[in-house]
Amino acid sequence: MVVGQEYMVNRLLVGLFTNGHILLEGVPGLAKTLTISTLAKVLHLDFQRIQFTPDLLPADLIGTMIYNQKEGKFEVKKGPIFANIILADEINRSPAKVQSALLESMQEKQVTIGETTFKLDKPFFGFGHAKPG
Repeated sequence: MVVGQEYMVNRLLVGLFTNGHILLEGVPGLAKTLTISTLAKVLHLDFQRIQFTPDLLPADLIGTMIYNQKEGKFEVKKGPIFANIILADEINRSPAKVQSALLESMQEKQVTIGETTFKLDKPFFGFGHAKPG
């Protein structure tokens, strides 16, 4: 249970009900991650927290093609973006290409890996977190 964050919880619910996405800004210790993961548990949805770092690649987010030697063909390995609720933590630290891949998936509700386009599971909600300053 999150105490003292009624405003944040109300805004998260508004985002969910309007099929939108939320950008949270705030200092550490405000229970942002706990609140979003709890919301996912209450709604019985898959949750992924993605730590955005300067060395993150778009493939780390959306997935990539992996060669299966046994089968002799490429297979898709989906990334963490395929959860129902994602928390993109410290998105302002990642390269522009990664941010672009995140924004495209949030806008289009789909990602393309290789030559195949995959629709993201419904519902799909993105919560971004950027440290102020």
